[in-house]
Amino acid sequence: MIEKVIPIRLESGAAAAAPPWDGTPPRDALARPLRDLRISVTDRCNFRCVYCMPREVFDANHAFLPHSAILSFEEIARTARIFVGLGVKKIRLTGGEPLVRKDLHKLVALLAPLGADLTLTTNGSLLARQAPKLREAGLQRVTVSLDSLDDATFRRMNDADVAVTTVLEGIAAAAAAGLAPVKINMVVKRAMNDHQIVDLARHFRGSGHVVRFIEYMDVGSTNGWRMDDVVPSAEVLARINAHFPLESLDPQYAGEVAARWRYRDGAGEIGVISSVTQAFCRDCNRIRLSTEGALFTCLFASAGHDLKALLRGGGSDEAIRDRIAALWNGRSDRYSEIRTAETARLRKVEMSYIGG
Repeated sequence: MIEKVIPIRLESGAAAAAPPWDGTPPRDALARPLRDLRISVTDRCNFRCVYCMPREVFDANHAFLPHSAILSFEEIARTARIFVGLGVKKIRLTGGEPLVRKDLHKLVALLAPLGADLTLTTNGSLLARQAPKLREAGLQRVTVSLDSLDDATFRRMNDADVAVTTVLEGIAAAAAAGLAPVKINMVVKRAMNDHQIVDLARHFRGSGHVVRFIEYMDVGSTNGWRMDDVVPSAEVLARINAHFPLESLDPQYAGEVAARWRYRDGAGEIGVISSVTQAFCRDCNRIRLSTEGALFTCLFASAGHDLKALLRGGGSDEAIRDRIAALWNGRSDRYSEIRTAETARLRKVEMSYIGG
């Protein structure tokens, strides 16, 4: 049964002062560095994907955050600057659907001078008209969600009557604007879109873009996740390899979530993200900032840490930095490594609230 969304628990960031940061790059309890920051700029989306924001939960009566509750572009940029000072090398803008946030290119322009690798994940439906402005503002690359090339399947999954051609036009516009190589993410759900695995691989072979096949995950509590619906990455690779022989590639950097594979004939590469069947918690170096200023140290977290109280309560950059460093140094999350049928049923933050 799909449950209604309830507010996630937040632990106060202003209840007690954090110990001063000692100047060494933060490492958590499992010695994982802090490298990637994912920023959700909105909890709203123009899609109602069945694995993320099912319409029966996120319906016309769903209460999204009021504008006053979400972080301003200036607050986001200030926080990002502090994170970069702590060693963050990559910033990804997410949602919801980030491109529904008005004038997002203005935030990109504030973040670009920080020097971090700056990327964005989008469903692609609004990308065609925004890609040039985003690139001009300093965005470097985009990742586009595309779960099927079959229009009927795609419309059924996005549940918003958006055509595949709209997203393909967005991908083409992003490439033309210089936001390349484009990464294309396909969440694979058995008996819903797994018949499209090889077709998607075939379509983007030789394009210079990278398709990544993602195991359907138990993020949040509203998507009705079942293990029976998961198509293991090993099966995905076997299906593609039967048509287009593959060979493995080394990771590009420590903590890369996608295992990389190349076509033996040189027609490019693909990736698989195997959070369910091959947990990569031990290398996870990502932290997430929610739309309303809460920090989450795991995609499957059941609680967040309030940073907005410091941001809007007169906290200095140093106090915010100390809070972040202390939070990361105490982190011990490894949900995917310990996942069981019981943990999968725990109430967790929704993906639409903190991004993927």
